Amino acid sequence: MKKFYLILFYFVFAIICKGQQDPQYNLYQFNQMIINPAYAGARDVVAVVASVRNQWTGFEGAPRTSCLSIHGPVLNKHIGLGLTVVSDRMGPRNMQGVYGNFSYIAKLSEKYKLSFGLNAGYNRFQFDFNKVTFKANESSSTYFNQVQTYNKLDMNSGLYLKSNSFFMGFSVTHLSNSNVYSVKDTSGKNILNYRLRTHQFFTLGKSFIINDNFIFAPTILFRQVNGKGNGDLNLNFFLFKKLWLGVIYKGAYGPGFLMQYYITQQFRVAYSYDTGAQDARRLGASHEVMFGFDFGRNNKSKVISPRFL
Repeated sequence: MKKFYLILFYFVFAIICKGQQDPQYNLYQFNQMIINPAYAGARDVVAVVASVRNQWTGFEGAPRTSCLSIHGPVLNKHIGLGLTVVSDRMGPRNMQGVYGNFSYIAKLSEKYKLSFGLNAGYNRFQFDFNKVTFKANESSSTYFNQVQTYNKLDMNSGLYLKSNSFFMGFSVTHLSNSNVYSVKDTSGKNILNYRLRTHQFFTLGKSFIINDNFIFAPTILFRQVNGKGNGDLNLNFFLFKKLWLGVIYKGAYGPGFLMQYYITQQFRVAYSYDTGAQDARRLGASHEVMFGFDFGRNNKSKVISPRFL
């Protein structure tokens, strides 16, 4: 097979084949199970969360991620169980995944709990190469003029330490580092390869109570894949026991903001926007929306804790 060139080569393959494959989230601190299975059961109630993220709005083939999760504690809150369903589209790739989540929650002291988490699931990958514009001669493989579907099992793990005003988490995704597909030319040489790359996530957050109606709560997230990492810094404020407001800075990407509002103590809605202003690719801004509902939380109970849970 002679050489061919993809007009979308950087977008499609440099990003999803060799770079970060896992979806990005700005609202991770309000539903950490999307990046850490050890978070299952951490809210002490049965929590249902749905979120949608449109990244690089206006750019054709840009990522769109939808996620639904449900989790809660059992066995006197020593075990956390959950289910996560995710759909992630980017360029010609479409992925749907279903994961079962398990965590063991150990009480270290009156203030701190440490969770060990694991999830396992099934991923369905579909690659529609008809959506990619090629610049090639007639000898190019017909492989790239069709839809390819692959099914893979996957596993992730994590640790999560928390108190009412502090959290720290570490998680590792795609432990199997399995190969999804490979494409060879007529000589047997690999010309394209899609492998599930192992990602590492580290999160840290702390709340500082200024007064009854004002809490300052900075968080950081650091992610790494293939030896390359980047991070997010969030400066969050909890106002009048109802409203979270935050300023985001995503490393090498740009600033943004977020909010979460408690309509009731059971029901909350959140939104984030990031600009992409400092991204050299100028791919555009991103929007993220999240809805959460807690079953079992008494609406007449004590005021919302300054924690992020």
